[in-house]
Amino acid sequence: MNMMDMFGKMKEVQSRMKDAQETLSAVTETGESGAGLVKVTVNGLKNVLKIEIDPDLIKSNAPADREMLQDLLVAATNKAMGNVETKAREHLRQATEGLLPNIPGLNLDGLM
Repeated sequence: MNMMDMFGKMKEVQSRMKDAQETLSAVTETGESGAGLVKVTVNGLKNVLKIEIDPDLIKSNAPADREMLQDLLVAATNKAMGNVETKAREHLRQATEGLLPNIPGLNLDGLM
């Protein structure tokens, strides 16, 4: 592959990455904690879209219950963020698939 072809491919990769990044808002993942009592949905841009709390979980005003709810929210959010990151990487990988030769050590994660 000559240098001009390589530069052309890089421009195409950049274009596809930009397009893929613009569609990351449509990539969503939901994390659950407390056996599904708390659910947090995030998108590929790592924005929290929705928080669902089982009504039975918020009936009590006891400090221990409030702390448990806070812990469950953190756990569900972290799980959703970790899962959506994996999905977003795959989304971006698919967007650039076949454009560049397999070059050992070439890591495009920084473009995400």
